[in-house]
Amino acid sequence: MAFLRGMIFRPRALQTGVICLREGPQGPEVLLVRTLDTGRWIIPKGWPMDGKTLAEAAEIEAWEEAGATGRMMPGEFARIPSNKRRNDGLEVPTDLAIFVMTDTQLTEDYPEAGRRERQMWPIDLAARRADVEALGEVIGTLRDRLDGGRPAG
Repeated sequence: MAFLRGMIFRPRALQTGVICLREGPQGPEVLLVRTLDTGRWIIPKGWPMDGKTLAEAAEIEAWEEAGATGRMMPGEFARIPSNKRRNDGLEVPTDLAIFVMTDTQLTEDYPEAGRRERQMWPIDLAARRADVEALGEVIGTLRDRLDGGRPAG
């Protein structure tokens, strides 16, 4: 029966994403972007890239999807179950490896400018706005998990 498991149950695909943080006028803020297909609010994310670590791929996705640059914190921050909607409408179950970028700066000229909406939100509001429940929960832990309530940097 074990041989059937591999035929019936495929392992979840892996994606990589990044929570982009900056210090705003009223405290730490998180960047969310809208998905191209359904307009859901999520963090910049994508597939692993040949020759890049997961963190490097996440940093590239932040630039491509939102024009975000900053300082990547070492190590994976969290891993959550997620789904990636394919062009044919089917959803592929994935695991999302999440990294954190601090000191985030946004530019106006980036690869997906004009295709996606992006917005910086205070942590608590970003946690509520995130359209993936597990992502909202991870964002909600930022204050407690980073540098005594403040993003590093």
